[in-house]
Amino acid sequence: MRDFIQSLPKTETHLHVEGALPYELLHAWKPELYPENPYFHADDFRYPSFVKFDEILLGHALPWFVSADRYHEAAKAIFAKHVAQNVRYVETSFHLPVVGFINTPGREIIAAIRAAVPAGLEVRIFAGMARTDYTGAMQAVIDDLGNWDGLAGVDVHGLETLPMEPWTASVWARLRAAGKVTKAHAGEFDGAHRVREAIEQLGAVRIQHGVRAIEDRAVVALAAERGVTFDVCPLSNVKLKVVKSMAEHPLRALMQAGVRCTISTDDPLVFANTLNGEYAALAADAGFSRAELAQLARNGWAVADVPVATREAMLAEIDRLAGKSA
Repeated sequence: MRDFIQSLPKTETHLHVEGALPYELLHAWKPELYPENPYFHADDFRYPSFVKFDEILLGHALPWFVSADRYHEAAKAIFAKHVAQNVRYVETSFHLPVVGFINTPGREIIAAIRAAVPAGLEVRIFAGMARTDYTGAMQAVIDDLGNWDGLAGVDVHGLETLPMEPWTASVWARLRAAGKVTKAHAGEFDGAHRVREAIEQLGAVRIQHGVRAIEDRAVVALAAERGVTFDVCPLSNVKLKVVKSMAEHPLRALMQAGVRCTISTDDPLVFANTLNGEYAALAADAGFSRAELAQLARNGWAVADVPVATREAMLAEIDRLAGKSA
């Protein structure tokens, strides 16, 4: 199974740059502050709340990400891990308010990440923002995103229990008109109604997580009917207690109901996970077959922003591998 997972040409479509900072960079930088094996990397560790998770994530990421050069260094290490796992395509986001925190233009951060992309890996870069970020100086920054070359799209994330503010729908519509992909975190720390909101009000066809849609059959049917993709992060869901265990994860049920789902890692900095590890956990702890894992890999290529010839080549390679393993 390990060899099969490694051989699959994979995609990662839900990854936060700041949350993917390789912990070993922190440890090498300041070992006295960042011990080799932090307590939150333990297999049995669970985050008691989103607030605690955010505290640990930001407490480790923000000291590092203070310049475009630091984004470049982190991205170079992140993408090397992808290449080692036979990941061929990545969609990753950076937290847009950082441009104000470190007084660095967003275009410079994008260029720094882009310059770290190795040969053989396709990367699309998104700007992520919280539901409350359309205020002050950030308003002008967000309004200008449609003009940013090299920006694939946007994502709204953060504390999901906060209401979706009225600005989001109009901004998302304007950015789609400018050719940007619009994503939304929903159905993680709040219920299925937030998934419906993201689909119907924001017009999102890419939902980050989405797993709690399973609580409402009508929302699952809506997602399937609209061709919405859920970019799911199973180990993140377990670590954050969104689901009780991998065995009880609704991923299979969502797929059987016709919802396209992909697999990603979310925030490896604080979950100590890898993409191959996500696939392996689904196989070992949720009984996913090689055919099911191959379908997850196919789903990633179905939504990847790549030429048709590339997509067809990757799907053919997956079909060949799945056929050999049958």
